[in-house]
Amino acid sequence: MDLVSSFVNFKQATTMSQVQFAVAAKMLQSQKQQGNAMLQMLNAASTTASKAGDQLVAAATGLGGALDVQG
Repeated sequence: MDLVSSFVNFKQATTMSQVQFAVAAKMLQSQKQQGNAMLQMLNAASTTASKAGDQLVAAATGLGGALDVQG
């Protein structure tokens, strides 16, 4: 193998490595965005469930429906 072929092969390998790193970085970014979306969804579900639970307890017990301000 001559010097020119070695250099061309080296440049090709370098380029392929850069492409692979770019693809891996894009995949990592996508997974991070999916993880953040999942956390937002879980937080929203938790908040909704908590509020619904509070409303059910208030309806079942009658607590929280009125405030007695007489001393």
